[in-house]
Amino acid sequence: MVCRVNWQGERFELTVDRPGHGGVCVGRRDGRVIFVRDALPGERLVVRVTEDKGKSFCHAQIEEIVDAAPGRIDVACRAHAAGVGCCDASHMTGTASREIKATVLADLLQRLGGGIGWNGDIESIAAEPDSSIVETGWRGRMRLGVDAQGRPGMHARGGAVVPTLDCAAAADGLVVGLPDAAAGSEVVVVLDDAGDRHVVELAGVSQRRGGKRARAQQHRASAAKVRRESVLAGSGVANWRVGDRTWHLPAAGFWQSHRNAAASYSTVVGDMLAASGVDRAAVGWDLFGGGGPLAAAMRGVTDEVHVVESDRRAVEAGALAFADDTAVHFHPDRVDRVVADLPAPDVVVLDPPRAGAGVGVVDAVCAAGPRAVVHVGCDPATFARDLADFGRHGYRPTVIRGFDAFPMTHHFEAIALLTPGAAAQQ
Repeated sequence: MVCRVNWQGERFELTVDRPGHGGVCVGRRDGRVIFVRDALPGERLVVRVTEDKGKSFCHAQIEEIVDAAPGRIDVACRAHAAGVGCCDASHMTGTASREIKATVLADLLQRLGGGIGWNGDIESIAAEPDSSIVETGWRGRMRLGVDAQGRPGMHARGGAVVPTLDCAAAADGLVVGLPDAAAGSEVVVVLDDAGDRHVVELAGVSQRRGGKRARAQQHRASAAKVRRESVLAGSGVANWRVGDRTWHLPAAGFWQSHRNAAASYSTVVGDMLAASGVDRAAVGWDLFGGGGPLAAAMRGVTDEVHVVESDRRAVEAGALAFADDTAVHFHPDRVDRVVADLPAPDVVVLDPPRAGAGVGVVDAVCAAGPRAVVHVGCDPATFARDLADFGRHGYRPTVIRGFDAFPMTHHFEAIALLTPGAAAQQ
């Protein structure tokens, strides 16, 4: 049923009662849902409706805070205060942010995960995890736009480049004194584990005319394209370490943004496999495995590991990192094309992109009959949907843990251990 009410531009008082996925809080007025950014649950606000398409919901922005929540602080990121879409949770303490993320994950697991119950916490992966204010300086890599004057800057909501680099998440020295680049290009800036900074320009792609939503879609599409690269500073090859192994990856290639994330996830995956009840596995699959940072953890319980990754540069870096271990095999192809030809696994680890593993990959994994699966999810909604797909094959989570891998933002990651026939996580 289409609602014909339209509140575009209206200003009114509203109390938001719960967080929603995507960095919003939810309020209600006259039976309609109102999504408000930069709010905290329980706050009484004066808001103005910024987008209303006449449906059962609309979007609003804060005009005035009447009663602030206890977790609210002054915005910690000046770039976000200037209109950049970077640190959209920098107006709250780290404790408040993690509580909201835990509520969001529990809600998504219940609604999209097939009724999975979860009442855990979102864990900090900061070097000093007891900090309750905000974690700054955690980001070791950033992807920036370049404006018409050749100045690297950050993207506002909607895709436009704002010529500011004053982001509280950036590690010390990451974005200081960046060189100019070609207008319309993008710049990847990396501060690697050796302490070296690399600046790589990605050639621009043609942009069609369109509104804010069209520009945002074009920006996301361009991020996935193979682009001509020019090294502006550093060697262009980043050195990343997990445990006693080092990966030499092109600086523009994928690595975790949080400086502690790769090592933290490797430890968690190793611990989950050790606790899975699989004493020793003959074969393990590491799907969407990149250069294999999780394969190293798998080797603690697995005789051989097959890493599947479509990015050939990541595969080359992984093969070099594991040159001394002939039991780690790399397959440079898409997961859905390869798994049918791999030896049957005892354990599977998969770390898909934000779109999730998807029904086809989950079906293929379950058909192979592993005794344990560890699923790493960088988007909680698709993570929950993947877990629901696993549940239809009888694979249930025995452990679910959430991680604050993107402090001062609404993003976070979750990792689940699933075994066949297990009782659902409570």
